[in-house]
Amino acid sequence: MAAVSLRSCSRGLSLMLRNARVAALPSQHLQADRRHKSTVQYASRPDLPKLAYTRVKGKSPGVVFLPGYGSNMNGKKAEALGEFCKSLGHSYLRFDYTGHGASEGALADGTVGIWKKDVLYVLDELTEGPQILVGSSLGGWLMLLAAIARPEKTAALVGIASAADHFVTAFNSLPLETRKELEAKGEWSLPSKYTEEGSYKFSMDFLREAENHCVLHSPIPITCPVRLIHGLKDEDVPWHISMQVAERVLSPDVDIILRRNGQHRMSEKDDIKLMVYTIDDLIDKLTTMV
Repeated sequence: MAAVSLRSCSRGLSLMLRNARVAALPSQHLQADRRHKSTVQYASRPDLPKLAYTRVKGKSPGVVFLPGYGSNMNGKKAEALGEFCKSLGHSYLRFDYTGHGASEGALADGTVGIWKKDVLYVLDELTEGPQILVGSSLGGWLMLLAAIARPEKTAALVGIASAADHFVTAFNSLPLETRKELEAKGEWSLPSKYTEEGSYKFSMDFLREAENHCVLHSPIPITCPVRLIHGLKDEDVPWHISMQVAERVLSPDVDIILRRNGQHRMSEKDDIKLMVYTIDDLIDKLTTMV
């Protein structure tokens, strides 16, 4: 079992930041500067949808951002992290999964397996050397799958409201009769305040496919440093999922950082500062280990 360090960051964030490089950065490095968007490029794959991405070349370790379900690479966290990496001269890549953002494909046709292949393609073809994977929500699940499949490409993991196994466990937590009714119907609606319809709709085929990628049922063979940030007021993905991930990864270097007032998206100014601080600290750690 991993040795887990649990830190409550509801107070004291300013003290942590005071001595970190992030505290000295201009404010535009911590907030998305939408006047200077990076050029979107497209990765063509034989018989597969094109993936939209933006990339900044720089030093190793690089950073790759994995967005959440239905989100894209233009969110506040993704853009702020890009500015931060530029300021340090480290490489950075963000992209849209199949059916998301500017990438080809339809969201309704996507699966966890398809999006995992997207991440692996990006790591294999669009990055050089080990990367710090930063996964938000669904991206936190995909970063675990990618780290298992590509340990040599994974320098460290930072999960933000990690949703490991979430679709499957949320469905399985429903009463048996309800599950039977939904299975007969062939569709399940998961309530969400992030859509106009008020929910995400998933087919039973989607859920059955997702079961093939669950990671919380056994030890997770990941040995790199892992940082898990979660809000205690997350109404979408329970914070105890991050606790389960920390308990199951084999890495001896695991920290859980809980934000007392943090919500699911973790996109408030102090949330973003904490994310950047955490990555800055990991970069220092990884570069001094070389």
